[in-house]
Amino acid sequence: MTSTDLPATSARTAKEVVAVTAALRRVYRRRLRDMIPGPRLRGAQLELLQHVEAEPGIGVAAAARALHLAGNSVSTLVNQLVEEGLLRREIDPADRRAARLLLTERAQARLTEWRGARGRLIASALERMPSVDQEALAAALPAFRRLIQELEETL
Repeated sequence: MTSTDLPATSARTAKEVVAVTAALRRVYRRRLRDMIPGPRLRGAQLELLQHVEAEPGIGVAAAARALHLAGNSVSTLVNQLVEEGLLRREIDPADRRAARLLLTERAQARLTEWRGARGRLIASALERMPSVDQEALAAALPAFRRLIQELEETL
């Protein structure tokens, strides 16, 4: 089904969801850059660190599959993050040709700081909004979770 096959309401909603979520992510990442000292992490670097945090010891190929990126792209990200002291490679004892990826203490601290700053930034903005808007956003969260599940199931 192409976007021209969708009912007009679904097509408009899809376009607006993409625009709003992308803008929200762009705005809070830009604001966080000013709040968190240290080298700036690009989106893919941050996503890789978060994935390694969730799956310590993951290999490069598995991380590439999970992030839906080419293996050489993830290898480049790994090299950058190792150079920055945020990621370390260990030889996999089961396959000495493979590397396992692990966060450094510095990366863990950076992720913790980033999440805290992000939470404070979003919470502060929410507190300034009318309660009706806060309630509407809270009510929309289950639908966003279902949308994520639908998208993940089609991969």
